[in-house]
Amino acid sequence: MMRKKSVSASKASLVLFLCQMISALEVPLDSKLLEELSQPPTITQQSPKDYIVDPRENIVIQCEAKGKPPPSFSWTRNGTHFDIDKDAQVTMKPNSGTLVINIMNGGKAEAYEGVYQCTARNERGAAISNNIVIRPSRSPLWTKEKLEPNQVREGDSLVLHCRPPVGLPPPIIFWMDNAFQRLPQSERVSQGLNGDLYFSNVQPEDTREDYICYARFNHTQTIQQKQPISVKVFSTKPVTERQPVLLTPTGSTSTKVELRGNVLLLECIAAGLPTPVIRWIKEGGELPANRTFFENFKKTLKIIDVSEADSGNYKCIARNILGSAHHVISVTVKAAPYWITAPRNLVLSPGEDGTLICRANGNPKPNISWLANGVPIAIAPEDPSRKVDGDTIIFSHVQERSSAVYQCNASNEYGYLLANAFVNVLAEPPRILTSANKLYQVISDSPALLDCAYFGSPKPEIEWFKGVKGSILRGNEYIFHDNGTLEIPVAQKDSTGTYTCVARNELGKIQNEVQLEVKDPTMIIKQPEYKVVQRYGQVSFECIIKHDSTLLPTVIWLKDNDELPDDERFLVGKDNLTIMNVTDRDDGTYTCIVNTTLDSVSASAVLTVVAAPPTPAIIYARPNPPFDLELTGQLERSVELSWIPGDENNSPITNFVIEYEDGLHEPGVWHYQTEVPGTQTTVQLKLSPYVNYSFRVIAVNEIGRSQPSEPSEQYLTKSASPDENPSNVQGIGSEPDNLVITWESLKGFQSNGPGLQYKVSWRQKDVDDEWTSVIVANVSKYIVSGTPTFVPYEIKVQALNDLGYAPEPSEVIGHSGEDLPMVAPGNVQVHVVNSTLAKVHWDPVPLKTVRGHLQGYKVYYWKVQSLSRRSRRHVEKKILTFRGNKTFGMLPGLEPYSSYKLNVRVVNGKGEGPASPDKVFKTPEGVPSSPSFLKITNPTLDSLTLEWGSPTHPNGVLTSYILKFQPINNTHELGPLVEIRIPANESSLILKNLNYSTRYKFYFNAQTSVGSGSQITEEAVTIMDEVQPLYPRIRNVTTAAAETYANISWEYEGPDHANFYVEYGVAGSKEDWKKEIVNGSRSFFVLKGLTPGTAYKVRVGAEGLSGFRSSEDVFETGPAMASRQVDIATQGWFIGLMCAVALLILILLIVCFIRRNKGGKYPVKEKEDAHADPEIQPMKEDDGTFGEYSDAEDHKPLKKGSRTPSDRTVKKEDSDDSLVDYGEGVNGQFNEDGSFIGQYSGKKEKEPAEGNESSEAPSPVNAMNSFV
Repeated sequence: MMRKKSVSASKASLVLFLCQMISALEVPLDSKLLEELSQPPTITQQSPKDYIVDPRENIVIQCEAKGKPPPSFSWTRNGTHFDIDKDAQVTMKPNSGTLVINIMNGGKAEAYEGVYQCTARNERGAAISNNIVIRPSRSPLWTKEKLEPNQVREGDSLVLHCRPPVGLPPPIIFWMDNAFQRLPQSERVSQGLNGDLYFSNVQPEDTREDYICYARFNHTQTIQQKQPISVKVFSTKPVTERQPVLLTPTGSTSTKVELRGNVLLLECIAAGLPTPVIRWIKEGGELPANRTFFENFKKTLKIIDVSEADSGNYKCIARNILGSAHHVISVTVKAAPYWITAPRNLVLSPGEDGTLICRANGNPKPNISWLANGVPIAIAPEDPSRKVDGDTIIFSHVQERSSAVYQCNASNEYGYLLANAFVNVLAEPPRILTSANKLYQVISDSPALLDCAYFGSPKPEIEWFKGVKGSILRGNEYIFHDNGTLEIPVAQKDSTGTYTCVARNELGKIQNEVQLEVKDPTMIIKQPEYKVVQRYGQVSFECIIKHDSTLLPTVIWLKDNDELPDDERFLVGKDNLTIMNVTDRDDGTYTCIVNTTLDSVSASAVLTVVAAPPTPAIIYARPNPPFDLELTGQLERSVELSWIPGDENNSPITNFVIEYEDGLHEPGVWHYQTEVPGTQTTVQLKLSPYVNYSFRVIAVNEIGRSQPSEPSEQYLTKSASPDENPSNVQGIGSEPDNLVITWESLKGFQSNGPGLQYKVSWRQKDVDDEWTSVIVANVSKYIVSGTPTFVPYEIKVQALNDLGYAPEPSEVIGHSGEDLPMVAPGNVQVHVVNSTLAKVHWDPVPLKTVRGHLQGYKVYYWKVQSLSRRSRRHVEKKILTFRGNKTFGMLPGLEPYSSYKLNVRVVNGKGEGPASPDKVFKTPEGVPSSPSFLKITNPTLDSLTLEWGSPTHPNGVLTSYILKFQPINNTHELGPLVEIRIPANESSLILKNLNYSTRYKFYFNAQTSVGSGSQITEEAVTIMDEVQPLYPRIRNVTTAAAETYANISWEYEGPDHANFYVEYGVAGSKEDWKKEIVNGSRSFFVLKGLTPGTAYKVRVGAEGLSGFRSSEDVFETGPAMASRQVDIATQGWFIGLMCAVALLILILLIVCFIRRNKGGKYPVKEKEDAHADPEIQPMKEDDGTFGEYSDAEDHKPLKKGSRTPSDRTVKKEDSDDSLVDYGEGVNGQFNEDGSFIGQYSGKKEKEPAEGNESSEAPSPVNAMNSFV
């Protein structure tokens, strides 16, 4: 019986299928045969039964079939013939049954809904497709509904209903918020299979107004959104705990029907507090292993690929600490029809018998019906050879007219199956498909299989003969297979020869010859043997083979069944493997494998490495030089060099290095020639013509290199024409009208003979010109003059000597010299992206006008003026280069609210082209920088005066200032924050109704229409109800900054012997403050090592005073200067002078205080009595302050680096300094005669005040700043 084959429909065309009948024919998969045999149609491709289409796109209903002759196609729609020629929107693809319904050009998908069926027909029968139901997908909108807010008590359950629109196919449901973020789900909150959102119990955090259900219709790629649902959770104390209650499904039992092979999904969601835990069981059985999964926090039971055995009762149990609830779901598994035995194609010879069997199962049992060529078999044309017996058709004594396509339909209430199977009756003479004179080669004593693939109908008989006139082969020494193959179980040398296969049936006979060659087996006649070797020794394994002379063997060595290590110590020879300098890692099994195209043999041996016996100390040294060098076999281009190695000095020689000297061109200079392994003492050397060679050999071991051997005898090779041409040939113009051709000259013996010269040739590319050539001496450059500007040239340079030319050189492309571009880029456009970034576009210049290699484009841009200040400044042009043929670029780092100009230029290797016309653009407003300074002066019981400077970089039109402040208590905790908006034209503010004796922290920033800028901070304290010193207090921190250092000074009130420190850092940086300790109790310090042109923040603190610190001050170091001037403030003599002045002032004040305490009356008091001024009030008795005796117009020390404008004047009413500030440690001692201090405070005429105002006596650094 012939072996049956099963092939898929995707194989070669016209592949025929076999049925189960013994008498059926097998059709080999031979493409030529298949093209010649007739075959009924077979459906190879069709659209799915339930075909949902996109209503916006063309509908393609697939129907592909094969057959011989090629089938024709027709369609039915809703059971009647569908005439596609009458519908302009419908076309059928050529040589195909596939329909294309044109929806995109006016057709409506709804008009083509229905049931379609395709028929493929030729002269041997008709095959039909499944019923293809065409339905356009639908994604309807959500119905309008009024959603009432959900008011839910904490701990209660809640269900938010989704109720999505009914779509085709059904949508995918998910819940998100207004920000398109998926709502988090958990054991407490989860989405059910119906899309509703279930809360087992609500919590306060569930309150929100944007619970939104989304329905995604994948077929049309659309998403519909339900109106947001509002949930508000109100709390009641205490929250009542509840035992579980099932939210879905309801009741105690329910039923579920699922189809075989589908996924079974069962769901239980429970309410309760605490949140219930769900558990699933199957009553009377176990959940199926490997097919059971739990989803949605175990609320969903999922069983994949269900079968009838999965029917039964499934119970879900919801449990918490208060109790449990359960629900039983009765599951019934039904089944749509499925195949037990599908009908298979049947190929018969005339007069043969056969059967078609169609067996299917399902639940309920499916009904089996037959059709012939698409027509119910009961009304189909009669065929006397056919008999229907339920699910089987029996064919008896068929004829060619019996060929047809039969359809089996198995259906029940859940679906149907349709299968086409043809009966093809063929009458064909024998054919032999095996190639003629095919050669088979086998090894002696192995089986030989000689093929004779055949086909014929009726089935041919096969006979084998040996030799041209040999007798038919019979007997036990041969095996004859049903597929025609002849097997010789044990082939011998005398089996070699020609074998003839003969196939015959009643329609004819045919024969074919094949050749058999029997080869000698491959053998290892000397196998590797077990070896024991001492560490660092040498070992060899032999593997000598014998093989058939017509086969080419390959030898592979393995170590422990793996490749040999990649180590130069392993040397594989023709018949052996040698391991040099053996180590412990070389222990193992070594295998020699010999492969030919027909067989493979192997042999193994074990290597054991042992330690060497103790020996006297060995002296290792570099090897002695080789000697007795000899040249033999001298030829024009080669010679053989041999030598005798010197003593290796206890370290094996690993390799030999061969060097040569050219006595003709470079006498005395030795060059590397080659190197060979240390086991080799001869080498074949390649030579060059016209060289007077001498050779020497150097031995190498692990210790080092030997001295060179004595040179060999000299050998002068004959001259010859050059073998090669110069390399690295280039053509680059140095001027607009020339072409400079350069190359790398040949080296020494590369000339191959005397009289080395070069033939330089060039011609303009893409122009029908002849080559221009010139022969030059042994140089490496030639200049061609009078060339057009930047045109391509073909260039070649050929070497020659007295004996002839080198081979024809390859051509290279060069260019004549470049010139500056001629044209500026046009159509320059600027798109302002934001206040600091713009994008510039331009049109590329024509490549012909570039006149060189296009390097790119340069954009020159510069700031013309600031739109907020309307002041011009020195123009500093900036350049950005954009490589290549780009036509746009980004301009970063622009200043907001400014006017800019730019132009664009093209760049080649020569330089820049002309500039495009200047393009003006303006940047929009940005946020401002921080105010230049913030001062807080004139503290009173309930008010403070604030003064500030406008931002250094307003970056737009200032709209206002924002002041925020809050009190700070004694533990540095912050109080409530108060915010005040101040008009942009103001520069000072009096804050009233503050708390007395309270520290406040202020945050101040400016605003433009774009937003708020960075802020500046400051701290200040209102005074107490009596004139009491605020201990401790550090105030009036002033700075005088130079290029790399700054003088910091301050005033301190508090206990004696305080230890100060200075903290500083880069302004605006988040880095930690750097801390410097001040030696002694002095009130100034010099910060060194600062970066020029950098803004710094600084503050002063006192150790041991609860971490008390001053407010922050900001200063900026000067720009880096080429030469630095000497700062007087750092000179020792000046500091000493200032200290002396301060000491004299202190002594004078002490003398005055002593005189006043004696009760004397001074002229200043009389002056006040004589000229009474209603605005001048005596010292208040109740609070100890000096009223208006403080002089606001005193000229205060200048704070170097202050940002206060020079034209600002201090208003009289803005100064409320206490006169106590002018003394040290005597606060509260003057309760009547304040006029004395007023006289000596230095009252002057009104004059501008600069810097931070201060009523204290200046420190040495302050005095220096005022003086300067």
